[in-house]
Amino acid sequence: MNGEVETNARGPMDVRRVMAALPHRYPMLLIDRVVSLVPNQSIHAIKAVSVNEPFFQGHFPTRPIMPGVLIVEAMAQAAGVLAVESMNLADSGKLVYFMSIDGAKFRSPVEPGCLLDLHVEVTQNRGAICKFSGKATIDGKLASEANFVAMITDPPQD
Repeated sequence: MNGEVETNARGPMDVRRVMAALPHRYPMLLIDRVVSLVPNQSIHAIKAVSVNEPFFQGHFPTRPIMPGVLIVEAMAQAAGVLAVESMNLADSGKLVYFMSIDGAKFRSPVEPGCLLDLHVEVTQNRGAICKFSGKATIDGKLASEANFVAMITDPPQD
């Protein structure tokens, strides 16, 4: 992510390619598909919210609602795919770590059966540290938004 403006949109990406970019696996993999990706600029990803998600057993049994922290995590994972794909790091073993979350807001509940559209943009790029702005929508209606910072690095050594 070198700060240059690119217009060569990529996509769609299936879950196998998403898993090449992210180390997450079920039940923590929260990206099912990438609709489009413009390197160094933006990504549109989708999370299909199923009633079978393990968190719905306790959040809440009589009215299942996706926890807000997992909605923000889904946006962060979309940002991770954007960063890894922009830097051509898929299958490299590099990790994208959350550093901070600011301005998280939750506007409407995310329930089973929804397609959660995740729209994330790069707002600042400093090489290994990037700032992002994310929005999660359902049928065009804002469900959540947040700004966050992430760092791309090697995994810790044992």
